[in-house]
Amino acid sequence: MRAIDSAGRLAPGEQPPLCVAGRNCWRVAPASRVAFLIDGDAYFRAFMEAVARAEESVLVIGWDVQAATRLQPQGTPEGWPPTLREFLNAVLVRRPELRIHVLDWDFSLVFALERELLPMVQLGWRTHRRLTFRLDGEHPLAACHHQKIVVVDDAVAFVGGFDLTTNRWDTPAHVADDPRCRLGPDDTPYAPFHDVQVAVSGEPARLLGVLARERWWRATGERPHAPSRRTDPWPPGLAADVTDAHVAIARTEPAFDGRPPVHEVAALYLDAIAAAARSLYVENQYLTSPVIADALAARLAEPDGPDIVLVLPLTCPGWLEETTMGVLRARVLRRLRDADRHGHLRIYHPRLPGSGVGLNVHAKVMVVDDALARIASSNLSSRSLGLDTECDVAIESRGEPRVAAAIAGLRDRLLGEHLDVPPAAVAAALASTGSLVRAIERLRGRPRTLEPLREEPSPPLIDALPPLADLERPVSHAPFLRLLPVELREPILHTAVRVWGPLVGAAVLAILWVRTGVGGWFPLSARLHQLAPAAVVCTYLTGSALLVPVTVLIMLTLLVFGPWPGALWALTASLAAAAVGYGAGRLVLRERLERLAGQHVARIARRLGRGSTWAVVTTRMLPVAPFTVVNLVAGALRVSFVRFLLGTAFGMAPGIAVLAAVAALFASR
Repeated sequence: MRAIDSAGRLAPGEQPPLCVAGRNCWRVAPASRVAFLIDGDAYFRAFMEAVARAEESVLVIGWDVQAATRLQPQGTPEGWPPTLREFLNAVLVRRPELRIHVLDWDFSLVFALERELLPMVQLGWRTHRRLTFRLDGEHPLAACHHQKIVVVDDAVAFVGGFDLTTNRWDTPAHVADDPRCRLGPDDTPYAPFHDVQVAVSGEPARLLGVLARERWWRATGERPHAPSRRTDPWPPGLAADVTDAHVAIARTEPAFDGRPPVHEVAALYLDAIAAAARSLYVENQYLTSPVIADALAARLAEPDGPDIVLVLPLTCPGWLEETTMGVLRARVLRRLRDADRHGHLRIYHPRLPGSGVGLNVHAKVMVVDDALARIASSNLSSRSLGLDTECDVAIESRGEPRVAAAIAGLRDRLLGEHLDVPPAAVAAALASTGSLVRAIERLRGRPRTLEPLREEPSPPLIDALPPLADLERPVSHAPFLRLLPVELREPILHTAVRVWGPLVGAAVLAILWVRTGVGGWFPLSARLHQLAPAAVVCTYLTGSALLVPVTVLIMLTLLVFGPWPGALWALTASLAAAAVGYGAGRLVLRERLERLAGQHVARIARRLGRGSTWAVVTTRMLPVAPFTVVNLVAGALRVSFVRFLLGTAFGMAPGIAVLAAVAALFASR
């Protein structure tokens, strides 16, 4: 590797760096090895091989981590168990000094149907005692944790678009009509899936370990120990694409809990777009950011600007995303097409032969000439630039031919996959045409190919909606909150959501009940009145066991039985569920409860204090943890059962009464 001397001067022949720590990235460090992992088969295989060689530490940071993930449907190496949970358990049995920490986003209910049921049980309880699982909800209102990082012994790290979750495994063949290996946990086939991850070793891996432990500390108040000795868990079957290369790490972190925002992801995107001389190749799940659109449009306005090739999914998955992020994407694409006065822009989606099933492009890749390859967790969305946590890795050539060849090789492999040609054919077409756009157009036309993405106009009403699904800053930065002290904005917002959310829900339910006759949609409602004690209590017991928010159960009860009868049944059933949860907590060991409830245990214990009735009342009125978790912890702490029930009744009754009153008020109008 060409080095920078002690005075900060570049070695002869080396280009000025694009990635500069403190300007558009967090750190830049030399990686001993870099490997590009295209599609799930390559990533999951490398992940298993690296973790199987771990000696002291594995850190997993994810947007979604599911115990039932099938890591190698076609057969695991060395006979390892096929699912994530059983694989991690087996590794821990073989490695007595190994500890595994898994941090998963404490997700929004919007994603509940996509997530694994009871993640704290699946990975927090049914795992080896040296595997620690936690959910991380320490972020601003409406944000999410979107980083996807795995660090093994601080020596090897994986970063990119892949989560260790279901419906991700696939091969570069992306066979549309052969679901034998592309099956979910319930053996339901899923669509072809394309994503990219990068593996790095050396100093960047150590730095990613530092970043992961910092995230863990912010979420839990604990800091995992760093490995004490050097190991080399690099996967034996993984060939490095390049060695001794400059690697930059860029982050997005929103302003939260007194910490300033970090916008390195945005800065590096803008610098990379501005630096492109000949070509800019992009694969991304979402393209919705007006800031990115402006930067791309500015380059398209240049007569001698670079070719810009965007590879996007045909549609956003699901009706909700299509009517939110899909509409925003359509706006950006119209802006870019209008700016393309010199024919440098092409927007494609991958077309697969066979049944007409589209390829789900989940990758977040940007290749700038042969100078920079960026493998990211971040989308080209406003959320990724300012609201969600993100972590991207960029490999920069700085004029070194061997690194430049590896970067160009990644682009050629990706295009070769989509165009159904060898990477060498892509390189040859580029060499002969001198243009990325002309090279792709020459190679297009096979049954599997890149197809131009056609513009489909949205209904005018939907197209006029504000970008609420793609906020660039936390809600606490809204102008109407600027009069409040910074440290009070997030607590006030969360309190408002907890208080007004259920009230609005109760009002909506009341209006539906009276104005639309929705009660008629429940043919068993009359029968339920006769069986109310058993029906309602069973519903609450089941919902509590499944960690369904108790507010949801209360509003459902008000809907079925009416405001005031429903309030009585809701309070009765809540007390019954609380009593059963308390009893379960008495039977659970404190160590196992901490594995299940994580950081909630200490928080609830501080709130309950000595177990007085008033302490239980305040815990119920100011929810510090889910209803079910409070019940379990109170039992485990041996709070007086009578005081617990009295405190639960007095703490929940006012909230239930307010919900019922709102429902009755709207029902009477």
